[in-house]
Amino acid sequence: MVRVMVVDDHPMWRDAVERDLQAAGHEVVAVASNGREAMARFPASAPQVVVLDLQLPDSTGVQVTSMMREHDPTSRVLILSASGEQGDVLEAIKAGATGYLVKSASSAELINAVERTAEGEAVFTPGLAGLVLGEFRRMADGSTDDDPRDQLTERETEILKMVATGMSYKQIAARLVLSHRTVQNHVQNTLRKLQMNNRVQLTRWAIEHGLDEGG
Repeated sequence: MVRVMVVDDHPMWRDAVERDLQAAGHEVVAVASNGREAMARFPASAPQVVVLDLQLPDSTGVQVTSMMREHDPTSRVLILSASGEQGDVLEAIKAGATGYLVKSASSAELINAVERTAEGEAVFTPGLAGLVLGEFRRMADGSTDDDPRDQLTERETEILKMVATGMSYKQIAARLVLSHRTVQNHVQNTLRKLQMNNRVQLTRWAIEHGLDEGG
């Protein structure tokens, strides 16, 4: 069961998302219709995942994401937006959103995205992941000084490359014929060596070092 907060200014959409989550066995700990309500309810409700609309009446989802991440750097925000525009996606991710789903997604895709986000995975609507990977790579072009990859074992580097391409732990385990727990242990070791807190940071670091293309 995942504790979820739903932030959307359209009551019908907000109610539908809440129903879908509850039907899947998850707990909706708070709902909000604007940024002010969201930030007022966020600390006490302590959600594992925030499902957040990008367009709110008093602020943007990007602004709310930044405030939530500032309040709690471990918070996980899944943007659920009608927009699949490149600028919107990149702004949200740079603000600290864990993933980005467009509203044309099915209920099953939403539930899956929430569950994967809760596990620390970076989840994107198909087609958007490549866009984000490419942008982070462009931003980091030429950044190869003081490479911490030397600390990693061959297996850790191999798994890190797969993490960078957006593969789930289950997919990585199947590809390498390892157990799910073994993959998790390797990722945790990598996080510790690189002094990072979660998989999202790790994915960004891997992208910045070109590992999503085997660099």
